[in-house]
Amino acid sequence: MLRTDQSGPRLGIRVDSAGEGRATARMTVADDMTNGLHVAQGGFVFALADQAFACAANSVAERTATAEASISYLSPARAGDELVAEAEVYLLDERRVVVDVIVRSGTRIVAIFRGSGRAMRVTAGDA
Repeated sequence: MLRTDQSGPRLGIRVDSAGEGRATARMTVADDMTNGLHVAQGGFVFALADQAFACAANSVAERTATAEASISYLSPARAGDELVAEAEVYLLDERRVVVDVIVRSGTRIVAIFRGSGRAMRVTAGDA
């Protein structure tokens, strides 16, 4: 999955580790990722959490894509902050995977994300 991913690198997301239902990804908030309040626009924080989700989920259930996700923003991130997203599979069964992700800046929790995913079907174009 990471081999062909173009969106994460474009946003500056780096995956540190992924395996056995866990993943860690990081991203430094750039000036152009901030909004009019001079804090990280929530979509970038969400994208980081979703990348960590995808890596953790796919480490135990191949071809899993996000089906549903929610995020709670708990504190702002600012330009220059390095955000670290730590993901862990909470539930895995034959039909779905649920992953919890904590996004931090240092010791401060920036956001909590929970996503569920399902395996995508293989189509002729995927071969």
